[in-house]
Amino acid sequence: MSEITLDFGTTAQKQTQGEAIPVVLLALDQGRYDMARSLDELRALADANGMEAVAEVVQKRSVPEAATMLGEGKVAEARLVCQNLDARAAIFDGELTGSQIRNLSAALQVEVLDRTMLILEIFRARATTNEGKLQTELATLRYQLPRLQGLGESLSRQGGGGGGGAGARRGAGETKLELDRRHLHQRIEHLEGKLREMEKRRGETRRARQKNNVPVVALVGYTNVGKSSLLNALCGEQIFEADMLFATLDPTARKLTLPSGLQVILVDTVGFVSRLPHHLVEAFKSTLEEAAFADVILKVADASDPQAAEQLAVTDEVLGTLDCGDIPQLVVYNKCDAANLTAFDPAMLLTSAKTGRGLPELLARLDEELAHRVRTIEVVLPYDKLALADILRSRGSVAEEEYREDGVYYRGTVKIDDLHRFEPYLV
Repeated sequence: MSEITLDFGTTAQKQTQGEAIPVVLLALDQGRYDMARSLDELRALADANGMEAVAEVVQKRSVPEAATMLGEGKVAEARLVCQNLDARAAIFDGELTGSQIRNLSAALQVEVLDRTMLILEIFRARATTNEGKLQTELATLRYQLPRLQGLGESLSRQGGGGGGGAGARRGAGETKLELDRRHLHQRIEHLEGKLREMEKRRGETRRARQKNNVPVVALVGYTNVGKSSLLNALCGEQIFEADMLFATLDPTARKLTLPSGLQVILVDTVGFVSRLPHHLVEAFKSTLEEAAFADVILKVADASDPQAAEQLAVTDEVLGTLDCGDIPQLVVYNKCDAANLTAFDPAMLLTSAKTGRGLPELLARLDEELAHRVRTIEVVLPYDKLALADILRSRGSVAEEEYREDGVYYRGTVKIDDLHRFEPYLV
């Protein structure tokens, strides 16, 4: 069965021409949230998808127009804006039904996307692992399914034939709609099965970590706050990072050794955005659940963003759906080197992945949170027991080493689970 994806013409044009696509942003302001902030985010999402927002058309209205969300006059205004600025698409800041997409596209004479479709397209383009691709396709199909009927109205309804009555054949459009719906249901079931298999394998990997008693530290937070840059700065591993939304989609795990010598797994996760649709959170829960099984969660915010508090609120909202309340959480304000640094709680951790500021303090705080996992010891290992020294180095750390007549003296840290190995030689 072939893969189904949202096929936006703009994406194909972007890939072949390598230029930003001019688009117009549309929004209905019902006073439910900060419209300026939401449009800024939509503009950034468009930029992340190779588009350039050349204009905004916003209508303040308490009740949306059923057919087009925007009123007739505002739709006419939006059409003129699209024509005058040669816009090739319009993006609505919210979710639209299939019929609303069709109606707006017909009225504006350009391709119309909504906020969720745009995010899905970014996810589709950025997913690199097989699981990420499957999750993206599943989220796309679940989004398409309830919209088939509205979009399907543009299909031909001709081909009825016959003489009417009970013997009349149904229209081609209706038949195509039923076939599409059946195909989507089958594909969704297939993808859900494959993802369950992957989830089972991921659970085995997680149990292996727990068996080896390797603590996991999860980086979570709003998209584009520098989580990938922070991981690179701490671990020295180069993973993709860019100043755009959703630069990282698939989870990335790296080994990190803390000052105490304790080795942990640092996991980078997909970023959040405000008003991320619930079904998208559900589709990527397997990616986000690394946080649910972490020993410590680092909630990262952009210290240079005046909306840092709102970013953390979005992060807390998503974490709340994952039952992470009992896991220790540290708040990290990254990008503190920026010139427009805003006020914040001085008790919070300040870091700069760019300059390295605050990274030693962050590592020290992680050591404090995980102190119950290690113990500092002094031992003298007989020369016939030096195999234990390899365990001390690989699973702990060595701060001091001295050769003596009766063996080798070590001062260092070991995991609590390994302490029994060294008890006979403690000094």
